[in-house]
Amino acid sequence: MSEVIGVVGAGAMGAGIAQIAAVRGHEVLLTDANAEILDGVPASLQRIYEREIAKGRMTAEEVTAASERLTLVSAKDGLSAFSAASLVIEAIVERLDVKQATFKALEAAVSDLAVLATNTSSLSIASIASGCRAPERVLGVHFFNPAPVMPLVEIVPGIRTDAEVVTRARALIDAWGKTTVLASDTPGFIVNRIARPFYSEPLRMLEEGIADIATLDWAMKEHGGFRMGPFELMDFIGHDVNYVVTESVWTAMYFDPRYTPSLTQKRLLEAGLLGRKSGRGFYDYAEGASKPAPVTDAALGKRIVSRVLAMLINEAVDAVAKGVATRDDVEVAMTKGVNYPRGLLEWGDMIGPAAVLAELERLRDASGETRYRPSPLLRRCAAEGRSLLNAD
Repeated sequence: MSEVIGVVGAGAMGAGIAQIAAVRGHEVLLTDANAEILDGVPASLQRIYEREIAKGRMTAEEVTAASERLTLVSAKDGLSAFSAASLVIEAIVERLDVKQATFKALEAAVSDLAVLATNTSSLSIASIASGCRAPERVLGVHFFNPAPVMPLVEIVPGIRTDAEVVTRARALIDAWGKTTVLASDTPGFIVNRIARPFYSEPLRMLEEGIADIATLDWAMKEHGGFRMGPFELMDFIGHDVNYVVTESVWTAMYFDPRYTPSLTQKRLLEAGLLGRKSGRGFYDYAEGASKPAPVTDAALGKRIVSRVLAMLINEAVDAVAKGVATRDDVEVAMTKGVNYPRGLLEWGDMIGPAAVLAELERLRDASGETRYRPSPLLRRCAAEGRSLLNAD
């Protein structure tokens, strides 16, 4: 008999996780404090399942079975129904106080053997677990949106998480067909830490007047090979999510200049211009609105990509040096979690560690800012002519 899976939070992420578990044969319990959101789940999932049937990825019988395995639990009924769950995944608002209260309530409802997991993208696992009687059974399982589609899940043990809990959770999520990587409980984990320069450096170049939004996006796609430009991606994610993660990482890193947020993006958030979801962000998504044309200057495009890549590669190298994750997991995380064209360490070796170092030193000398400081590991690899993928 399959394990019972509980999911707290029925928004896009929570409903997606519930869908994965139900399709994989689990009885799933799904709840949300907002009754309207919870009530909308069946219709939303049915639309998704109909597309799966149309594309030949599921049969009608499989959809019926998956739908029958999902039970909606009203918030007014409390969490007592979760007593049968062996794993409960929380996917609610990114507020530490709310998550802590939720985990206290969950701990009172589930069995002593149940694993409690948070889908947080940037908050401390240790902090979320701190109010629990048994913090050793709490860990992070960070899915990427949309959860049924994106293959990566970051497994994040807190400082008190039991190793057996990590093994159990990772084995289960691997069995769901996901690719798991192990991250330390540091701000942003792997992906949201290493990816910050993909957004922050183009924002800097915009503010410095080096290029406009359309040109920066064009450069990263045309010359960098990325599927979406940084401004397109920020609008797609939503500034209420992307900016908040940036600010969270920056604050948790003791205001390290490397992670400083952009006032330009903050003003969009303050104005309610959240991107696609609100109809306007860096771009206007109103019907009939025209998209600005980029300046397709190859030399400018290459300079833009060189600057962003130097920062991304440096961040990846520094994450390895500081034990955030192994080299292999860093490479897998950035290709499967955010669809980068190749792993950043591999990319750094292709460019050459000495060339990456030279670009960072040029930026540091021109700006006088410590945000461009090279990782000691990058500097060592450049000096010794060693590969970033193999250096110790």
